[in-house]
Amino acid sequence: MQGVIAAVPTPLSADLEPVRAPFIAHCRWLLANGCDGLNILGSTGEANLFDGETRRSVMRWAAEDLPRDRLMVGTGTPSLMETIDLTRHAARLGYPIALVLPPYYYKPLTDDGLVAWYLALHEALGDSAIEVYFYNYPQMTGITIPAEVIARLRQHAPARFAGIKDSSGDLAYCRALATCFEGFAVYPSSEVSLGEALASGFAGCISATTNQTSAQSAKVWRDRHAPAKTDLDEISAVRSAIAGPALVASVKSLVAERTGDPIWTRVMPPFVALNDEQRAVLVNSVRRVTPANVEAGILQRV
Repeated sequence: MQGVIAAVPTPLSADLEPVRAPFIAHCRWLLANGCDGLNILGSTGEANLFDGETRRSVMRWAAEDLPRDRLMVGTGTPSLMETIDLTRHAARLGYPIALVLPPYYYKPLTDDGLVAWYLALHEALGDSAIEVYFYNYPQMTGITIPAEVIARLRQHAPARFAGIKDSSGDLAYCRALATCFEGFAVYPSSEVSLGEALASGFAGCISATTNQTSAQSAKVWRDRHAPAKTDLDEISAVRSAIAGPALVASVKSLVAERTGDPIWTRVMPPFVALNDEQRAVLVNSVRRVTPANVEAGILQRV
């Protein structure tokens, strides 16, 4: 799996339960509009606000209704046993990749402790072919996964520990990992990084804002030997309009605008949904920075 991977949001009922039909419809729309793959039940999918049973249900929906070879799923929790259970479930459903956060609750966390935790997951997976991608998100976890930890784990099981999603925004960290580890898939969390993907050895991006920029991001990925600056500037402008403390609510509001389905405006507490004024400002901001591409159909209409 390479290229543009969308971090997919999860639609919620009034009872704060995921809803299958709009979830699958949006996933299919993303795959039809430029995305090479989908990351479900990550941070954008609000996964860590759901219980294990709910996460297993959403995993099953995607595995039953979508091409499994284009899926990756977040299975990381601070609980080793729960992480093992969720990752085994993903493997049984045929997911090729599990995105796994480090165990972020107890600190300070030593390199030896991190290695032991991930090795316990690996051993519990037995002969399963599912790959484990590290999920580096220090703003949320308080932990930056050290290159030395990755090196030790890859020495033990290179086929298992096969990649990383980095949400730190530190492209120097991403470049260093891509340089150090041959065959290791490095995905920054911004589609703006696609402009240097070829030079830096990135496998693509895994991004929340590709829910809005999927077609344009796919164009940059296709043209990665010589991406157009205008395309990158437009992607950057759209991302800037969406990103911020209300990222998840903003992404979901734009999906609601595209689909006309208000179910997408609902978020899990402690997130707070955008109010009408905030949604109007967001939609107008996206329109303002991409008027030509919206009219041309290159970006989804809002």
